[in-house]
Amino acid sequence: MSNPIETHWSSLMRAANRGDEGAYRRLLSELAPAIRSKVRGKAAQWGLSGADVEDAVQETLLAIHVKRATWREDEAIRPWVFAIAGYKIVDQMRRRYRHAEVDIADFTEILPAQAEPDPTTSTDMDRVVARLTGRAGEIVRAIGIEGASVGEASRRFGMSEGAVRVALHRGLRKLADLRASMVA
Repeated sequence: MSNPIETHWSSLMRAANRGDEGAYRRLLSELAPAIRSKVRGKAAQWGLSGADVEDAVQETLLAIHVKRATWREDEAIRPWVFAIAGYKIVDQMRRRYRHAEVDIADFTEILPAQAEPDPTTSTDMDRVVARLTGRAGEIVRAIGIEGASVGEASRRFGMSEGAVRVALHRGLRKLADLRASMVA
């Protein structure tokens, strides 16, 4: 640690870790411009904006605050600080480029056609639900296949919503039992 700034920052961090709030404030105020300079250099390479730079700087300072107890006092502080800054730059890039917008018109020629529904699905489902008898079958069909809500089914069948839920649950249980007997 022959570098004077390294020695100075390390002593401030040691004092901060021992509860010296003044040393901690000085450390953060001295680190901020150094971090900002480092982040700006990387941000320019990857096309990040000034707002992205400031976000990365603030996130770095916050991470230093949260993780300051992990810094080993016998090691240099600059690599530790700049490693955190590097991670925050990468995080900023991920956030920025994860939400990239692309005009879909550029891809209309290579996108696959919209998938058609499987014609066997509804007939298989109808055949299985037809094995349910009575109101339970009607309610499972209305809610599960036709997409009616519990409220709509209760009005259609003249039942309370609670009774519809019970009948639906019983119908689904019967379907599960039927399926188990078909598989076995």
